[in-house]
Amino acid sequence: MNDISDPTSDLPPLTVDGDETGPAISPLREGDDPSKISVASQWTLIWTKFTRNKVAVGAGCVVFFLYFVALFAEVLAPTDPARAQPRLTYAPPQSLAFFTEGENGREWLPHVKGYAMTVDPASLRRSFTVDDEKVIPVGLFVEGTPYKLWGLFPMSTHLIGPLDDKQPMNLLGTDSLGRDLLSRLIYGARISMSIGLIGVISSLVIGTVLGALSGYYGGWVDLAVQRLIEVISAMPTIPLWLGLAAAIPITWSPLKVYFIITLIVSLLAWTSLAREVRGRLFVLKNEDFVTAAILDGSRQRRVIFRHILPSLTSHILAVVTLAIPTMIVAETALSFLGIGLKPPVVSWGVLLQDAQNIRTVATAPWLLIWPSLAVVLAVLSFNFLGDGLRDAADPYES
Repeated sequence: MNDISDPTSDLPPLTVDGDETGPAISPLREGDDPSKISVASQWTLIWTKFTRNKVAVGAGCVVFFLYFVALFAEVLAPTDPARAQPRLTYAPPQSLAFFTEGENGREWLPHVKGYAMTVDPASLRRSFTVDDEKVIPVGLFVEGTPYKLWGLFPMSTHLIGPLDDKQPMNLLGTDSLGRDLLSRLIYGARISMSIGLIGVISSLVIGTVLGALSGYYGGWVDLAVQRLIEVISAMPTIPLWLGLAAAIPITWSPLKVYFIITLIVSLLAWTSLAREVRGRLFVLKNEDFVTAAILDGSRQRRVIFRHILPSLTSHILAVVTLAIPTMIVAETALSFLGIGLKPPVVSWGVLLQDAQNIRTVATAPWLLIWPSLAVVLAVLSFNFLGDGLRDAADPYES
């Protein structure tokens, strides 16, 4: 007599190319409990499959870290990103050391070495070298430049910084005005990461609603939505961005320009999602659970948004995750070309504007390297995370 606690005991294993991969109802692996998997919810199966993808889990941790940095940029940044140090223009990165030589041998003292500046009498160009005799102690949770956390709470505590706020600490170097690149990179994460998130939310709403209406109703509704998608897709992206950016008045505040750029990017990015949702609606609207909801007296709006779309949640989540890096790259490209965000707004694209000057890149290559690495890290992390979510969206597929 079979054990009734194991509902999969009578099911033959699923065999692919002669290899047993598990019971027919679920892609089990060695060590899985069939009795738990057989009664698990859809989201549990998705989470189980996602956590097996170590690359996707690692990418998710990186994405979480980037948003954590963006959320607490004021605390994590060593100093104010707009604070200029005229005597330290294009100063190279300083190395963070943890031990120093003292009277009793090696002593624990986190510090950076100061700068020694020389001026070429012919070209009047400054050059910086490390001054081993000048030790600048560094600490955690030190008092520094005052700020308002999220624009609300006055604070002056920074996660890391020099014990003497008047001493320079530029772990990633400085720019043409002597501003700390690390602080600007941290503040830039807030703009670049949030513009991708806000833009995707906007395109998610537009693409999901129009795609659902197009796929469910068909007829003239589908015809109108598809022609609109074709018109937007046929427009050349760069000239359209140039035209829309040129229409933004130069008297507008940086905050208003930020939201307009977000809106422009989102209005051009909803078409692919709308087509995917439309295709899914064409298939699902003839399923038995939709027919049952209609016969039960549900209105069409309730059928679409309470019965059909929730079944697409996992797929839409994966598509949205893959769309965020596109938004980040779009903002970076617009700002790099000078038609997106502009100073005093700090974003990764704005930081990369210095890369247009060959002499600047040759003199201070860190101004190109670090913002580029930040963009690459964010884009790759979102892509790996999206791939993992897309694979996990169908937990029954081995």
